[in-house]
Amino acid sequence: MRQLSFNIYQSENGNCPFDDWYQTLPAKDAAKLDAIIDRIEVYGIPTSLKMQWVKRLDADIWEIRSKFSSNIQRACYFQIRNNEYLITHGFTKKTQKTPKSEIAKAHRIQDLYQNENKRKHHA
Repeated sequence: MRQLSFNIYQSENGNCPFDDWYQTLPAKDAAKLDAIIDRIEVYGIPTSLKMQWVKRLDADIWEIRSKFSSNIQRACYFQIRNNEYLITHGFTKKTQKTPKSEIAKAHRIQDLYQNENKRKHHA
């Protein structure tokens, strides 16, 4: 049984930043990222933190950490409710620290998601 689940953000107009990036990955990098996401869903956040599959970037945003050979892939996500998480987007890491622009992008997508859900619930 899965302890938690990841969904992927898709805007009301069908834009999906994670999928757009994911489609550009080499097959082995994509497979490794898929395997890491599956492991996180099975083992949960506490184990994933210990195994360094995830890392907290700030109060709301986390990253999924994947590495295949010298390619370092990251996918940002946030908690929707309980054990439901939403992946905002992904990027290929080129520097030691996660770029502030990637964290800011995750926050922008989080805001879009929350605003879209407010409209759905008030419609």
